[in-house]
Amino acid sequence: MDIPQWFVLVGLLLLLMGLTAPAIKRIPVTSAIIYLAVGIILGPSVLGLFHINPIENAKALELLTEVAVLISLFAAGVKMPVPVSLERWQSPFRLAFLGMAVSVGLVAAFAHLALGLSLGAAVLLGAIIAPTDPVLATDVQVRHPGDRDHLRFTLTSEAGMNDGSAFPFVMLGLGLLGVHDLGRGGDDWILYDVFWATAAGLGIGVLGGYLLARLAAPHYQQAGKPGVLGDFLGLGLICVVYGTCLHLNAWGFLGVFAAAVTLRQTEHALVGATPEREFKLQSEILGDDTTEVGTRSLSEASLIFKEHLERLSEVLLILLIGGTLFLDSWSWRAVGLAFFLFFVARPLSVFISFLGTNTPWRIRCLSGWFGVRGIGSLYYLAYAIQQGIDDRVALQLTHFTLIIVTLSIIVHGMSVKPLIKRFWTERGVLA
Repeated sequence: MDIPQWFVLVGLLLLLMGLTAPAIKRIPVTSAIIYLAVGIILGPSVLGLFHINPIENAKALELLTEVAVLISLFAAGVKMPVPVSLERWQSPFRLAFLGMAVSVGLVAAFAHLALGLSLGAAVLLGAIIAPTDPVLATDVQVRHPGDRDHLRFTLTSEAGMNDGSAFPFVMLGLGLLGVHDLGRGGDDWILYDVFWATAAGLGIGVLGGYLLARLAAPHYQQAGKPGVLGDFLGLGLICVVYGTCLHLNAWGFLGVFAAAVTLRQTEHALVGATPEREFKLQSEILGDDTTEVGTRSLSEASLIFKEHLERLSEVLLILLIGGTLFLDSWSWRAVGLAFFLFFVARPLSVFISFLGTNTPWRIRCLSGWFGVRGIGSLYYLAYAIQQGIDDRVALQLTHFTLIIVTLSIIVHGMSVKPLIKRFWTERGVLA
């Protein structure tokens, strides 16, 4: 397919999804499954109209997924409820860091012992597929700044943080494969990749979000509705924070999420967040813009545009996933690893993370199931390939990652609406 045909395809798909949106909401599957089905039908598995080779196109894939994840992390961050409290954030923090380490360890052990991957390749594979996804998990994400649902908050904030907390394990895997310097006995990895990069990413993000909120607050109190200004400022914050993190060898994904959370929290402290304002933003996001209340803050003004960019990137990237798969791409080894991740590694890592907390059991169980894998995993795969890993290892990692992401879209996409509907009747609300 050439570029004009891609424009026509994506345009037709967007028109179709827009026109059939009410019907799609009623069917028990997510829109991601529809995008994937179109990609598989048009790709080499069926019609063969296009094919994407993730190894040959790793640079372009890394850039596309990087942008998609950054936008999604920012959108997730500004929807976090206020104010921040240790009690509220304890569970997602445990999931993002302790749960990440457990999940990587379990997957690495399975890949090394059962599938025969080298230790470095197994650790790298665990780091690639362990993060949950902030892009594809729309149905289990916080929907608007006033959303105080306990389950959605836990899963959204976990996804926002673990896209950064996975990076030390990616670097560990690359180091074991000989393409990254871990230092003597792993000293450099512990000092720089774990402590410095994590702390610096959080610090840069917090500082960036705080400064922008302070600078923008006087203008927003005078300007009324800001129009596209909020979009520019939001995108500018993403670029400045992420670029600074890259320059200082800090984890940029973690920085962008921290910047968005801090922006929202600081605005709340400066100007307050009334229930009416949160209801207004909820109405706009859900397409029911029937009320007029006050002036939106910077984080609120930039959110709606980011949501639209997020959905557009979702369409394009899931189409590309469908275009990577051949019929012989499927193997029992990849399917077995996917089921080990979904039914063993993810639930076990969640239960270990929640030990000693008062988290309700139904939230523990649902959190253990809804570990959606997607665009973040594709980014880490492309990043690892770009670092110069061996072609044979790159092929193995690509094979496993694509099958796991595809199965996650299908399995989680088919179960999310029925389970959320059942859970919604007994939903838990944040204190």
